[in-house]
Amino acid sequence: MRALVVEDEAKMAALIRRGLVEEGYAADVARTGDDALWMARATPYDVIVLDLMLPGRDGVEVCRDLRDGGVWAPILMLTARDGVEDRVAGLDSGADDYLTKPFSFAELLARLRALTRRGAAERPAVLEVGSLRLDPSTRQAWRGETEIELSTKEFSLLETFMRRSGQVLSRVDLLEHAWDYGYENRSNVVDVYVRYLREKVDRPFGRNSIETVRGAGYRLRRDGGD
Repeated sequence: MRALVVEDEAKMAALIRRGLVEEGYAADVARTGDDALWMARATPYDVIVLDLMLPGRDGVEVCRDLRDGGVWAPILMLTARDGVEDRVAGLDSGADDYLTKPFSFAELLARLRALTRRGAAERPAVLEVGSLRLDPSTRQAWRGETEIELSTKEFSLLETFMRRSGQVLSRVDLLEHAWDYGYENRSNVVDVYVRYLREKVDRPFGRNSIETVRGAGYRLRRDGGD
């Protein structure tokens, strides 16, 4: 297993690297976010240990840039901050797990083992289907460079479509993902909100991305209607 340790504190970086080497990992160290970016793009790491507080480009920026650049190695983010906002920012940027300093090295190893069992699957922080883009962390959506104002329910529905682009989704599928079980008026609510969504993401742009599949449901085209 090959690991990249991104940590600007020399003593901490050396301790983590030495521990990983003793456990049989091949471990490299990057001291800055820029170094981490070129190293992770040049080498297919099995896992990345990424400190949140880096000089210059911080861990959240590095994580986003890695995901945007197609690097899908599992990322364990280290943080000296125990605030909920910091943990949320790290996970929303594309990290797979986080660990708060100070930590037990045994726990770090256990988390790395869990991450590497999952492998590196594509999990982009920002969803893209054609010219449609959606950022679940900021609750923003765009068609090209134009931001689209969506209600909470419209956003949930579009996210469901984008995570399953090209798939035919029945009305039941859409209800289960975008509405909670307590919602009672389930007769034609999906059709109504699909119409709302088309009025915002398609018609103003001359697109037809959300298709009706007769007798089955709806489908978001893989090209986003472009």
